[in-house]
Amino acid sequence: MQFKKVAVVCAVVCAGLMFSAAAKAADPQTGTWKLNAAKSLYSPGPAPKSILLTVWAEEKSVKIHSEGIDGEGKATKVDFTANFDGKDYPATGIAAGDMVSVERVDANILRVTMKKGGQAVMTVTSVVSADGKMRTSTFVGKDNAGHDVKNIAVYDKE
Repeated sequence: MQFKKVAVVCAVVCAGLMFSAAAKAADPQTGTWKLNAAKSLYSPGPAPKSILLTVWAEEKSVKIHSEGIDGEGKATKVDFTANFDGKDYPATGIAAGDMVSVERVDANILRVTMKKGGQAVMTVTSVVSADGKMRTSTFVGKDNAGHDVKNIAVYDKE
């Protein structure tokens, strides 16, 4: 009888751990995303030739890694890890800034504020579609030359 109780408790604990791992893996932001240049709009241009974006999102934080080729044929690489707490975190590879703060609006929407010298220069709102197959990131602000930016980058899930 004691063995049956232990087996039931063990089964319940294992099921809970599996559910917890599945819930973390199910975050709609998490995954590898490939830029769909045909659906994207860049103003001012030129549009990037390619971007491969990897996102690891958890309940309290997000890690972003992006590699690509810009519109002039130069390699790009962006990296940052930030908590959803409104604080500034270092970012590398962002032309218009050196820090980010990140807000999770809901499970499907993240908002990243890029900053330079403590001042916000661009906001990126990224929305994952209900089916989880597309991610649309809208960039609004100023580039490193001070020009107005309104870019819409559409990504397909890999």
